Amino acid sequence: MNDNTTQTGPETKSSGRLAGRIAVITGASRGIGAAVAKRFGAEGAHLILVAKTVGGLEEIDDEIRAAGGAPSTLVPLDLRNFDAIDHMGASLYERFGRLDILVGNAGLLGTLSPVGHIDPKVWSETLDINLTANYRLLRSFDPLLKLSDAGRAIFVTSGAATKASAYWAIYSASKAALDVLVKTYAAENQKTNICANLLSPGPIRTTMRAKAFPGEDPNTLRAPEEITDLFVELASADCQRNGEIVRVPQ
Repeated sequence: MNDNTTQTGPETKSSGRLAGRIAVITGASRGIGAAVAKRFGAEGAHLILVAKTVGGLEEIDDEIRAAGGAPSTLVPLDLRNFDAIDHMGASLYERFGRLDILVGNAGLLGTLSPVGHIDPKVWSETLDINLTANYRLLRSFDPLLKLSDAGRAIFVTSGAATKASAYWAIYSASKAALDVLVKTYAAENQKTNICANLLSPGPIRTTMRAKAFPGEDPNTLRAPEEITDLFVELASADCQRNGEIVRVPQ
């Protein structure tokens, strides 16, 4: 892990609600993950940013520091390397002794295709990132979240999880399974200091959205920075919501 820490939009006011909190964010180099990283940095959190590309992480870290945030810990990692997730948990324990916030944001669209035409390799890769990697994160970080005075886990889901739309089998199935996984984890932790929730952002101006809806005008969609308030709420130590799918108001 490399020590290197995002600026909020002009409409966002920092409250310092996450001051001193230690937060892991996956898929942090762009889109929703980058926006959450910037906002959490502005709120005073120490960030462990995870993504595949070093350059993308460094750009976000530069923005965070330019806005007055502390340097982040950067973790270039393909989340399909499950053993590395275990090693990250051990490293975080040695360095910080706890984890306060986990944001499982990284995700893949897969391919929009009839079920019978889905490439098994694409199926496996999408499930690995959208579901199995999040299970491995919970498995690795559960002891660290329990060492926090208020462990908070937030996973990004989708309205596609509740639909059976033609050609969306991989993405919808992976998000539906993620919903069940996180709700189960939340139920298991009802009597602990951990709260786990899912956040469904709705239509947001991201690269994945553009891939799924190539004819859509991105200027009609909200920017990722516009939905970070809910992430701060769910990450805060005083938030008591648990086992919910929190939907961004449209």
